[in-house]
Amino acid sequence: MKKSKFSLLLVLSLVLSVFLTACYGGGGSSSSDGGDKDKDSKEAANVPQELKVLESSEIPSMDSVLAEDTISLSQLNNTNEGLYRIDENQEPIPGMADGEPEANEDGTEYTIKIKEDAKWSNGEPVTANDFVFAWQRALNPDTGSAYGPYMMMGKIKNAEALYNGKAKPEDLGVKAQDEKTLVVTLEKPIPFFKSLMAFPTFYPQNQKYVEEQGENFGKKSENLVFNGPFAINGWEGPADTEWTLEKNAEYWDAKNVSLEKITFNVSKDPQAAANAFEAGEADVTPKLSTPAVIAQYEGDDRLERWLEPTIFWLKLNQKNEALANVNIRKAIAMAFNKEDLTNEILNNGSKPANYAVPAEFVTHPETGEDFREVNKDLLTYNPEEAKKLWEKGLAEIGKKEVKLVYLGGDTETSKTVDSYMKDQLQNTLPGLTIDVQSVPFSVRLDRDKTMDYDIQAAGWGPDYLDPISFSDLWITDGGNNRMAYSNEKYDKLLKDAQTTLANDPAKRFAALQEAEKVLLEEDAGIAPMYQRASNLLINKKVEGFTYHLVGPEYSYKWIKITDAE
Repeated sequence: MKKSKFSLLLVLSLVLSVFLTACYGGGGSSSSDGGDKDKDSKEAANVPQELKVLESSEIPSMDSVLAEDTISLSQLNNTNEGLYRIDENQEPIPGMADGEPEANEDGTEYTIKIKEDAKWSNGEPVTANDFVFAWQRALNPDTGSAYGPYMMMGKIKNAEALYNGKAKPEDLGVKAQDEKTLVVTLEKPIPFFKSLMAFPTFYPQNQKYVEEQGENFGKKSENLVFNGPFAINGWEGPADTEWTLEKNAEYWDAKNVSLEKITFNVSKDPQAAANAFEAGEADVTPKLSTPAVIAQYEGDDRLERWLEPTIFWLKLNQKNEALANVNIRKAIAMAFNKEDLTNEILNNGSKPANYAVPAEFVTHPETGEDFREVNKDLLTYNPEEAKKLWEKGLAEIGKKEVKLVYLGGDTETSKTVDSYMKDQLQNTLPGLTIDVQSVPFSVRLDRDKTMDYDIQAAGWGPDYLDPISFSDLWITDGGNNRMAYSNEKYDKLLKDAQTTLANDPAKRFAALQEAEKVLLEEDAGIAPMYQRASNLLINKKVEGFTYHLVGPEYSYKWIKITDAE
């Protein structure tokens, strides 16, 4: 069993909590806005370039074809690299690509050169075939990739036909023209092509290495090879709570990577994470959504906060007889107080969500209006109406009582939110019994795949800067649907947005807004809860910490450790 100094902090958590309350309960150490940080501190030659990071969950997968969660995607983003990478300014920049791609006239074919000095951590060159192999593998149903069909169908030529067994792998719109030249053919023009190519599902994989590892590939750090800034070490699989990233000497841009080592530990208790931070055992904490912890650091320049385009909602599995009833779904969606949830339970800057596409995310291509300006609030808290709909729904299914399994997370924040939701639903809807089952993130993902739940607390962050990154979650039999939701009108709106309206931005935007109304107003397919704000603690000696609004959450490539404390 692994041991670390961090584990000892769990024993001291309560004692340190009292100390912190005394020292920081009034808002922490007041300071300037941090504008002089770069001027006042510089990277010191004698300062070890090592970073200590706490994560909120274990890593479910390090196979870029299979990964579908924020923890896995962020780890992959730092150990691997696609054609493009999202930079500090939220813009796609060349990664494995050698400069800008060459596009044909209608924007449906891209020719991309691969960097001559791009190598895998085993010394082998990164080739165009590595992309061809990975993309074909992601669309092989036997692989079991959720993101392969989700990210590629409707975008990469013949992706849907390949996935459905109606085309051969070589028919897919990705070809190796030569060892260092890749040609990508699309179904239609995609304005966000480079941003899309930065997503881990489109990363390359070393075919020879993957095939040699067989079923063991991606199961442990010893069964992985990397082409990004860092390489993972000491990771024993999805249940492991400790691992390290070490600088990858074979990375093409290694000279611009300062960090030599990043040590990760999992901490699911926000207060314990803050305690570890104060004790010097961590330089970066997980997102702190516990009000009491955040309150300790209001006004402290070590607290980093931003509003994410990430929404949390209840997935309502319509395989359940009760949840197949639209009135029961609407009753659940209107039965809990979102203002109290965000202001009193979370109290971290998060906002109530009465929508499925986030605020402050995308704007109309012509008017510049936020997506929310037209649709506004679609499902709001209304306990009286919820009770009426609930009683009507129960009568329609011939029942007076309903018991539902609520699948939630095992972090302290998840447990707090799930407990609140249970009380709200049971107190508002007579005859409803909620059985909350708190499980690790990897288990929740597995149960989501098998649809082993009735209600599931889940969240989604965008993969690229476009509303369809949320909208196409709910198409019939979609790879991320997994709740048996189906509506022909919704499917048609999504199909139109990706085909006939692909080159008409304004009409496409309107179609996606109409689709959101169908999902929520007509069907209550999901029950939105809140749009999340991020709050985490970062040591002042850490410069260049980068978070992203789309795709993987964090990049460590540009971090430097300075002598500032």
